[in-house]
Amino acid sequence: MPKVKTKRAAAKRFKQTGTGKLVRHKAYKSHILTKKSTKRKRNLRKAAVVDETNAKVMKKIMPYL
Repeated sequence: MPKVKTKRAAAKRFKQTGTGKLVRHKAYKSHILTKKSTKRKRNLRKAAVVDETNAKVMKKIMPYL
């Protein structure tokens, strides 16, 4: 069996926690920030845990995470 290649785009966007969960950054924080409230922008800074339904697929495309 050949090695399975990691999808590099996904590897750059997701990190694994110590317990094995995947962590992602939230969207809508790159531009047009003037109309967004300070509270909203502050909450977008925090990382979010990937939902279990998506995590299964993500772990498949990143086998050596």
